[in-house]
Amino acid sequence: MLLVVLGLVSGCTGAGEAASGSSRVGAGQGMTEPSVPQSAARAEGSSPPAAAQSSAASAPAPPTVAEERAVQLLFPGGAPASCPAGERRARIRCLLGARYEDHPKEKELALALFDEVGDVAGTEREHDMEGGFRGIIHIVPELPVGPHERHLRWVLGAQRDISTFLVALERVAKSPVRYRHGALAWRFLRSVGRTTPSAYAGEWEVGYNVKGSLHGSADAVRETIFHEVFHLNDQEHDGWSRKALGAMVDGLMVKCGTKVACLKPYAPGKTMVRGGTYYAFQPDNGDASHEYAAELATRYFLEHRAVLENKRYPDGAFKCGPEENARAWKALSDEFFGGVDLVPPCS
Repeated sequence: MLLVVLGLVSGCTGAGEAASGSSRVGAGQGMTEPSVPQSAARAEGSSPPAAAQSSAASAPAPPTVAEERAVQLLFPGGAPASCPAGERRARIRCLLGARYEDHPKEKELALALFDEVGDVAGTEREHDMEGGFRGIIHIVPELPVGPHERHLRWVLGAQRDISTFLVALERVAKSPVRYRHGALAWRFLRSVGRTTPSAYAGEWEVGYNVKGSLHGSADAVRETIFHEVFHLNDQEHDGWSRKALGAMVDGLMVKCGTKVACLKPYAPGKTMVRGGTYYAFQPDNGDASHEYAAELATRYFLEHRAVLENKRYPDGAFKCGPEENARAWKALSDEFFGGVDLVPPCS
């Protein structure tokens, strides 16, 4: 569901509409601060356990978005005089406080998101999006407050969960975990009269639709966020998915076409395109290797999260399916997650 400018520039476009009437794609443009070290882009103090919180005060502050971009996200018409130029983090905190001043609960959430992972929760600009076969979609900015407060809460919860997951991998990885999930710009929006797209991502920014049909629960939001943020990491790794998995995905699509029964053993996720096939293999959804990789990364996250919580993942071990699954699983783990595989061996 990487559409964004990525979809327009690098071909990582998701154009499929899920069976629920939703899509993870969209269009946008990013201006976050470049060259943030991958290992530093995660906030050490962002995981919820008490042990992690106790060391948060001594942990270095996480990287964040550029100050100019934060102003654009929060006050498109110009920063308020109450937040004059100064030290970057202090000014961004001031801007967040001013933007959410009339919403104390949401202000607390937005500041926590910034303090823990360096994210800035602002709004999208109003524009008309070219939605492919969906036609033109009118997008308007929508601050996640009031009836939409739960979305800001779910985003913060997802980022905390992902931080916990990455810290756990780093503890056992034999090589660097090269996966960034923080210092993101969040562009909250509403699609007028539509529930698509649910989300889109590019250049370390994520567009989040408060009316998106994939955003019905905290669990669903967590999965969508991991999927979208993987696209950002894939881009950062020079389009890894096409180079590493492209030939395999192309071969599966030649073998199966759009036949659901044929593709089912190879599909990392359950998301289906209305009138089509698995989202990971939808032929008119841009380069399928990008979406397959994002679905695979999300499956890797879900299975490992279950292991770390001493739970059984209900859909079994993806790597224990066809041999293509095992190859893709290992390639993903080696590239982004330090070669870690905590899922028990196949029997």
